[in-house]
Amino acid sequence: MVRGPRGQHQLVRGEIFAMAPESIQHARVKLTLVNAMNAAIRRAGLPCEAIIDGPGVAIADDTCYIPDVSVYCGQRADGEGRLVPDPIIAVEVLSPSTERFDSSDKLVDYFTVPSIRHYVIVSLKRRVISHHKRIEGPVIPTQILRDGELVLDPPGIAISVADVFAGL
Repeated sequence: MVRGPRGQHQLVRGEIFAMAPESIQHARVKLTLVNAMNAAIRRAGLPCEAIIDGPGVAIADDTCYIPDVSVYCGQRADGEGRLVPDPIIAVEVLSPSTERFDSSDKLVDYFTVPSIRHYVIVSLKRRVISHHKRIEGPVIPTQILRDGELVLDPPGIAISVADVFAGL
């Protein structure tokens, strides 16, 4: 992640890309997600934390993404850190300008990070959540959710799909 005088940027294969300002609706869903995940973490008594965008997830030496929400577990991260330590969950809320990239390159790239077990893509336009989960072996199963619960195990939390879209 790079913060310049004109906003936030991502490093993708050695190139710096500016991130466009997001809609209020996008920001609301991110806040809903991070609050729901932190509440689920507290209910489960887990040593984890959900963080809203800002800190990056290092993909490679030349690539660093800034997920809309990320979750890590273990020792509480240093407040001065700029990277999410050993992220277990990465969440992207789709926007028109990033939809294709978030659904293709980022899907592949996030799963190159050994600690990442879940990549969650939230479509505001379709009001659907795509949940990609790492399991043993080379297969990454995908679950498409319009209702019910998004179950993220590990670490062992669940959030209501209806709650994610309730404020729209």
